[in-house]
Amino acid sequence: MTSFVHVDQPTSHPGVQRAEILFGQIKAARAGANGSRPLIALLVVAVIAAVLVVGDKLVSTWDEGALLAAWAVLCGAVFAGIALFASSLRAPASKVAGLWNAAAKRRAANRADARFLATAHSDPRVMQELQAAVWRQQSEGKASTAVVAKVDAVARKAARASNDARMPTLYEAMRRMNSSRYY
Repeated sequence: MTSFVHVDQPTSHPGVQRAEILFGQIKAARAGANGSRPLIALLVVAVIAAVLVVGDKLVSTWDEGALLAAWAVLCGAVFAGIALFASSLRAPASKVAGLWNAAAKRRAANRADARFLATAHSDPRVMQELQAAVWRQQSEGKASTAVVAKVDAVARKAARASNDARMPTLYEAMRRMNSSRYY
């Protein structure tokens, strides 16, 4: 009697598959890096830093007249290098500017929120509007329960502070005024 045995053997070696994946990742990284521009930008920054360090070591022993001339030449060389490689440095500079603008927007939003909460602490009408807006967002499923609890805690704290600052009666106010405590 004859029997057939079928053994499933892989058609390619696992090491070859890993190497193909690695080469594909390297090719994708090189294509996404937009050529050699990031490398050139890094090289320019490294050269400028090295020139500044060497210039500082060299100039630190000179007298003041030569020092001024050397720094003027060094600054001219730095500006010329930046002008020469401006096209390569544009993308990193725009990224830094974008990050700076995003951070400025976050800081401005945080300052506006802090001013709004300070106003809400002192004005119960604003606090009620804030609570209503948060409750509305919670009912729509847009706000989490943690946010609602935080706003409610702030509202309770503001209500306690407003109750502590009791309005004096007319008699007390007149007595204080007549006793020259208030001008």
